Amino acid sequence: MFEGLSEKLERSFKILKGHGHITEINVAETLKEVRKALLDADVSYKIAKDFTNIVKEKALGEKILTSVSPGQLMVKIVHDELAELMGSESEELNIKGNPAIILIAGLQGSGKTTFAAKLANYLKSKKGRNPLLVAGDVYRPAAIDQLKVLGEQVGVKVYTEEDSKNPVKIAKHAISHGKEFGYNVIIIDTAGRLAIDEEMMNEITSIKQTVNPQETLFVVDSMTGQDAVNTAKAFNEKLDYEGVVLTKLDGDTRGGAALTIKAVVNKPIKFVGIGEKMDAIDIFHPSRMADRILGMGDIVSLVERAQEQFDVDEARKLQKKIAKNQFNFNDFLNQIKQIKKMGNVKDLMGMIPGVGKAVKNMDIDDDAFKGIEAIIYSMTAEERENPKVLNGSRRRRIATGSGSDIQEVNQLIKQFAETQKMMKMMSGGKGKNLMRAMSNMNKMPGR
Repeated sequence: MFEGLSEKLERSFKILKGHGHITEINVAETLKEVRKALLDADVSYKIAKDFTNIVKEKALGEKILTSVSPGQLMVKIVHDELAELMGSESEELNIKGNPAIILIAGLQGSGKTTFAAKLANYLKSKKGRNPLLVAGDVYRPAAIDQLKVLGEQVGVKVYTEEDSKNPVKIAKHAISHGKEFGYNVIIIDTAGRLAIDEEMMNEITSIKQTVNPQETLFVVDSMTGQDAVNTAKAFNEKLDYEGVVLTKLDGDTRGGAALTIKAVVNKPIKFVGIGEKMDAIDIFHPSRMADRILGMGDIVSLVERAQEQFDVDEARKLQKKIAKNQFNFNDFLNQIKQIKKMGNVKDLMGMIPGVGKAVKNMDIDDDAFKGIEAIIYSMTAEERENPKVLNGSRRRRIATGSGSDIQEVNQLIKQFAETQKMMKMMSGGKGKNLMRAMSNMNKMPGR
């Protein structure tokens, strides 16, 4: 995510390295490179120029503290302006109303239907809501079936009228159905087109006028860059939507859409899609995204994800075991499961300050723990409970059973012993243990 932009911005700040103070000349050199980095990220020339002008004005007006270098000051100013450009603060989804109605709009292929299911899952699992999905795309082949499959995956009912070709009536009937059966959020998936056309715009406008939603969300593929921004503008002129959803932000995206869509349409980015799994959406936080763009990680989001997965009672039990030096391979497996629930492993590691750059070229996927798990599952119950019994013959048996080399088994056991010591030393902080374990993960078997 934004790797190219991050690298270019980092290079631009190096111009100020070694300078004792900020001058108009070295600021101009730095900002020339910043502007080029933004243009390469598919930010429009006008926005890139306005951005660097604001940064220049603020940089030249700042007094340098003795404890702050010119480079550090420039990073802070750019960070603050990036956050401002993307909206400054996150904005909550409006789900007031009984039922609250959310209308999903966008072009075909933008990920609308998948996002609708992800949003239903988010509202159900994290907000305690009882959502109903509505299949309003009556044109795309298999669109209704796709939503039904996704609804089943997340445990959310889907309202369909498969014989109807009138999406306005379908939406109206779905709301009556939702009220009757106690659904408190209704999410209406609508048809997209391969390009903006008058018929499509009129149809989505009619649906909006009929159902009067609390939220109309425009879903756009972030990988389309400035095309995404232009499409967002065209939709907003017709629909006057409340917020934007950027999908595929985990892909090979240059970042132009995320950086400029707020400035162009003056509507907040509310959610971002960060993967294919049904829990792979995040609330958009401009300041945190600026952190990640500038290579500072996103420790707040990492801790929030960890907190969502930690069971308080289990955490207390684990803490007691760690304090008594009784942490074993069964506990280690449970920790791995919790980390895997938090999302894409490489994305998680990128949230740790200083780690993102180190792992950017590594091929780390969701099977990163596969080798470790295979070795542990090849152990007996006694061996998992008491690793001290793992002598040479047992290790050879485990290597054969897991399809590993004996060196990999030895490496895991050695790494586990070190982790035991580290966790005992840090037994007062579960979050620290988790982050340290994740940063050590790349040294373990299976990597």
